[in-house]
Amino acid sequence: MSDLHTTQETSAVIDALIKKHQHQPGALLPLLHAIQDTIGYVPESFYTPISKALSLSVAEVHGVVTFYHHFRTHQPGRHIMQICRAESCQAMGSEALEAHAKQCLNIDYHQTTADGALTLEPVYCLGNCALSPSVMVDDEIYGRVSPSELDALIAEVKSAEVKA
Repeated sequence: MSDLHTTQETSAVIDALIKKHQHQPGALLPLLHAIQDTIGYVPESFYTPISKALSLSVAEVHGVVTFYHHFRTHQPGRHIMQICRAESCQAMGSEALEAHAKQCLNIDYHQTTADGALTLEPVYCLGNCALSPSVMVDDEIYGRVSPSELDALIAEVKSAEVKA
């Protein structure tokens, strides 16, 4: 995910991605993934250009973005923490872990800390069921995460922010 600094840069990147994907059969999902992979979210202000390029309604674009938990409609924090909510993780304590994370970070799911460092998101399987409960920070998966280990992960993210 790159760090685009202006609306003009973001617009140019999204326009280029639309042009790249618009003639593919079933282009909507690959295009939405490309946008989110590049800028970190799918801006609602681009639903209309996406819909026009793909001959879809704005409602269809909105419906797909909001149906899939993976897509974000707002700029995320510099780091993403996902807590698994699948059955195996819930059976092993992920509900208590998510309550702990929300309290420590003073945010809810789909929100970002006041300093912009960390966005908290639910995820519905990380494929790490044997090591439940699982948490992913950015692209790193952690298993058998306890509240104290979650505190250490949060501290690690904050420490990396200070060094950056």
